[in-house]
Amino acid sequence: MTKGILERLADGPVLGDGGYLLELEKRGYVQAGPFTPEVVIEHPDALAQLHSEFLRAGADVLQTMTFYASDDKLATVGLAGQVDEINRRAVQIARRVASGGDALVAGNLSLTWAYVPEDPSTADHVRELFDRQLQKQIEAGPPDFWIGETFSYLGEALLFVERAKATGLPVMVTMSFEQPVPISYEGDTPAECARRLSDSGADIVGVNCLNGPEQALPIAIEMREAVEGFVAAQPVAYRTTAEYPDFTSLPEFPYELDPLQVSRHEMADFTRKARDAGIDYIGSCCGAVHAHVRAMAKVLDKLPTEERDWKSETDRAMSAYEYYAHTETEV
Repeated sequence: MTKGILERLADGPVLGDGGYLLELEKRGYVQAGPFTPEVVIEHPDALAQLHSEFLRAGADVLQTMTFYASDDKLATVGLAGQVDEINRRAVQIARRVASGGDALVAGNLSLTWAYVPEDPSTADHVRELFDRQLQKQIEAGPPDFWIGETFSYLGEALLFVERAKATGLPVMVTMSFEQPVPISYEGDTPAECARRLSDSGADIVGVNCLNGPEQALPIAIEMREAVEGFVAAQPVAYRTTAEYPDFTSLPEFPYELDPLQVSRHEMADFTRKARDAGIDYIGSCCGAVHAHVRAMAKVLDKLPTEERDWKSETDRAMSAYEYYAHTETEV
């Protein structure tokens, strides 16, 4: 019987997958701006291909392409009537790619842009948005566990945990921090967020998106020191700075991000540091492609296929790699 996410985390670090929306935008299947996931029903083969790339790179988990797959968000591009189909099909596609292997499928939900703490009525509306996504994904699967991500409001993250825990599946929830001094929109520190989310029943708490590896890791470590349960870190694969930690606030977002993309070795270095700091779920977010995930898999000894040993049978170099005596950075 395949081990679930909590059993795997108890055995050691779990490797997440990479980023979907920005990579599919670069490939021409997602529209920059709304970044809505209609690719699920319009170009399912393109989504399956990206899932396959992350799986082949060594990911332990495939997330469903259901970020922004809520009624209000899809309505901005005239697709409110497709919310059920997108959520169902996304689970089916991820499950089909994962079938026959050992990877888990995580049902993904995200911020809704509908939560307004000053207006108590929005809490019930957000609950309805979450419930619809959760139910439709369960009907198609169910997923192995839930990931709620990219919450800047702690209150909205807590609503996600409330609704996701009601399904009986394990729950992972991650916050995002856009300010130089990381706090939730309500003013909670990462440690306070981690404690409140853990106390609300979340099985895994952590940080994701907005911040590059250098900014995300200290936040994850602060959370690690604040709670006894499992902690996750999934940074973007772009360079951010202490002054500008949110990559979406940069003038390069979203069309000129290529020069800011971190190398595979930088993501490997992040993975090593996160592992050594006791982070349990180590993944990546926007901008992370299969090469990043593969380098991370090497650090965690999760590369699914062995690389061939190779050398020239004569004294003559048989590639530029040999000719210039290149070597891979130790990972």
